Amino acid sequence: MLSLLAKKAIFRRVLFKLYLPVHKQCWVLMPYEYFNAVLINEVDKENNSVELGGRFLLQSNDHFNNLPVNLSLSVVQVPTNMYNKDSAIVNGVYWSEALNKVFVDNFEKDPSLIWQYFGSAKGFFRQYPGIKWKPDQHGVIAFDCRNRKWYIQAATSPKNVVILVDVSGSMKGLRLTIARQTVSSILDTLGDDDFFNIIAYNEELHYVEKCLNGTLVQADVTNKDYFRLRLDKLFAKGIGMLDVALTEAFNLLTDFNQTGRGSECSQAIMLVTDGAVDTYDAVFAKYNWPDRKIGVQVHKALGGRQDGIHPEYIPVTNLHREPLFDGDGGLAVTLTML
Repeated sequence: MLSLLAKKAIFRRVLFKLYLPVHKQCWVLMPYEYFNAVLINEVDKENNSVELGGRFLLQSNDHFNNLPVNLSLSVVQVPTNMYNKDSAIVNGVYWSEALNKVFVDNFEKDPSLIWQYFGSAKGFFRQYPGIKWKPDQHGVIAFDCRNRKWYIQAATSPKNVVILVDVSGSMKGLRLTIARQTVSSILDTLGDDDFFNIIAYNEELHYVEKCLNGTLVQADVTNKDYFRLRLDKLFAKGIGMLDVALTEAFNLLTDFNQTGRGSECSQAIMLVTDGAVDTYDAVFAKYNWPDRKIGVQVHKALGGRQDGIHPEYIPVTNLHREPLFDGDGGLAVTLTML
């Protein structure tokens, strides 16, 4: 049950705008506030509660390491670099307020629970029980729930990824160095639920780890660090046979899919090269057209010559997973020249 003080606090008015759609062409103004984790129990020079603050009852609780908490309500933390009264934030906080009852009910049913929380794609973080957050000496709270491992794993579905690295003669010197760094950056985006392998190619295929030919491995820290070390063994020579590499990647993903491990829905081929000399229609027609049942997206992480593979055939995305949809439904982004 919410305390009388908590109920009164919920309905206390603050003058800023919350826009809620009533129908397509009509909007209403609704006064609303939430308990900001940093501003609760803060007052101004006239001893009045600051906006998004208010009186928030906190009591020491031994179940929470004797920290002062509120077992009736949650609080909301917004990263310092975001405006805490932005309409997108406020609307998200508003609809997530229903979680208060869920949090309380969960704790009543299972008193062994400790912290419960919700992270939003908009950046706000709702935490139960309510507790006051204190910024550092510079007035900053660097915490952003979207950067936490638990959020990334929950927000992104598991992936099966094959990374193809061009080690033909044109990749000698700085280009190969940049390619290694690019692969390392790709590995950084993978989590424990993902599976991957790295194949270097010229006129032949070279699995970075020969003992793991024809399979994918879990993208845990140990495996990723090991593969990074193996990248130093790559050297550039010969001619790049991308059609052979693409065929191997498609077959690898298909075979691994049949093992029941990894992801059946989200699969990707990451292509690290300085360019291509063909569109490889025959390969894509065989493995990814017209139904695209395999669901493979091929990413050209490093761009060179503008001839060769067309974005219509190979959707392109950047390493930060911020794709833009082009008119054909593919993914497009500016390529880094290698």
